[in-house]
Amino acid sequence: MAAVTPFSARVRLAPMLLLVFVATACGGGVRDYIADTYALQNTAGEAKTYTSTDPVGTTVSNIVAEEEPAARKADGGSEYLRYDDDIVTVSAGPGGGSLVRVEDIDGRYRSGGFAYLGPGFNPGSPAGGASGSGGSGSAK
Repeated sequence: MAAVTPFSARVRLAPMLLLVFVATACGGGVRDYIADTYALQNTAGEAKTYTSTDPVGTTVSNIVAEEEPAARKADGGSEYLRYDDDIVTVSAGPGGGSLVRVEDIDGRYRSGGFAYLGPGFNPGSPAGGASGSGGSGSAK
């Protein structure tokens, strides 16, 4: 039986690490989950709006079950979910159901468009800044 050297151990480990890296890098994330689950209504630049037949609370619960946001806040009947690269806004849709808007975090977020939501939604907020789950109407 051949001795296991540090070099041979690394050579054996490299393909497994590459596989893990590729699998996690290709993980769709919240944007892909939403695109695969809900019907696309329109696109405006990097932002996309989808429709869900479920009410806001159910839609938010389903999205959060798929991927936990870095921050979450309810405000005025809408739920805001901040992820590393995206802001997801779920609001009541016309005639029932809900609208799910996904936009790149570089847009309105970076210019302070969501600062009124408080900790976790201010530009430059740390990813673990606050759960942001307070507020009336939270679907949590």
